Amino acid sequence: MSDYQIFKNIEKHISLNDSEKQYLKSSFSLREVSKKETILEQGNPCKNLYFVEHGSFRAYNVDQNGRESTIMFAVKDWWISDMDCFVNRKPALLSIEALEPSGVFEWNSDWLEQLYEKIPKFERFFRILFQKAYIREQKRALHSISLTTEERYRQFVENYPAIVEKVTQKQIASYLGVTPEFLSAVKKK
Repeated sequence: MSDYQIFKNIEKHISLNDSEKQYLKSSFSLREVSKKETILEQGNPCKNLYFVEHGSFRAYNVDQNGRESTIMFAVKDWWISDMDCFVNRKPALLSIEALEPSGVFEWNSDWLEQLYEKIPKFERFFRILFQKAYIREQKRALHSISLTTEERYRQFVENYPAIVEKVTQKQIASYLGVTPEFLSAVKKK
């Protein structure tokens, strides 16, 4: 199990000794997920933070008119959840769906608190993750108000080539906040 991607991800930011690794190994298991399977449904309680061991996911919101907006994607070695709902224990604002057969580790919010007590350096680890996520979302917001759709699309393709291969044009368009037809016209330029 120490060969799992999750350990490599964790050790990018903190070092783990053998007993800490053993504690982690005893605390989680890999959940296999089918293509199009939903691991979190909008409106349901959000109790888990997920690490993508393999495969890919998208998180999206459906508004009262039935319009879908993709909020984020996650591929191998990424974390995904509805953070507001996970942290504040509210109903989920997002659904999270597998884009292909995938595997995730689930970190339950109650267990995470125990982890912080047992291995305090995990607070540092998650602080780093949350800071990076905040920066990424801040940049995304700034780009959405300062860049053209063409520039945002080009940047998305450059930054996330692994995602572009796995998602539909409709999903990319909803992530960029445009219609698929508009994105198609932008791509033809």
